[in-house]
Amino acid sequence: MSRIGRQPIEIPNGIEVKIDGVNVKVKGPKGQLEKDFHQDIKISLKDNQVVVERPSDDKKHRSLHGLTRTLIFNMIKGVTDGFSKELEINGVGYRAAKQGSNLVMNLGYSHQVIVPEIDGIKIDVPSANKIIISGPDKQKVGQFAAEVREKRPPEPYKGKGIKYVDEVIIRKEGKAAKGKK
Repeated sequence: MSRIGRQPIEIPNGIEVKIDGVNVKVKGPKGQLEKDFHQDIKISLKDNQVVVERPSDDKKHRSLHGLTRTLIFNMIKGVTDGFSKELEINGVGYRAAKQGSNLVMNLGYSHQVIVPEIDGIKIDVPSANKIIISGPDKQKVGQFAAEVREKRPPEPYKGKGIKYVDEVIIRKEGKAAKGKK
């Protein structure tokens, strides 16, 4: 049996979970999330806990078991604490600022790169070279952070570009000078 899938999920105080067949709705202080799951997996509420069960030991059911439990756990964690990704901008003249609900970045192009804030995502710019993207939906936060990073990915020679704070850029050596004869 799945080690992750068989663990019940504790519902913290102040969090409301509604299960309607395959549809799970989670409501909390950070927002509301809703997701439909596979019809074979049985999701139920027991003693202020969410329990995920599978009908058989088929490979498909085994893989869906742990996935479903993890997705529900992330929904509950998202509406309770939220998720965030931190990005760092490196490079001379590279900077970010927030104008209204837009993220405006100077990334060495001849124009400014403008990224609008989307529903469920909050952009915070504490300094000119740091961006914090946060929200209750883990998938949306990660996807939006990846799209912002894609505007100028870090390059391997000088490390210029947008990178995750915990990301390590493997540096390359530049062209070596030719020896004189």
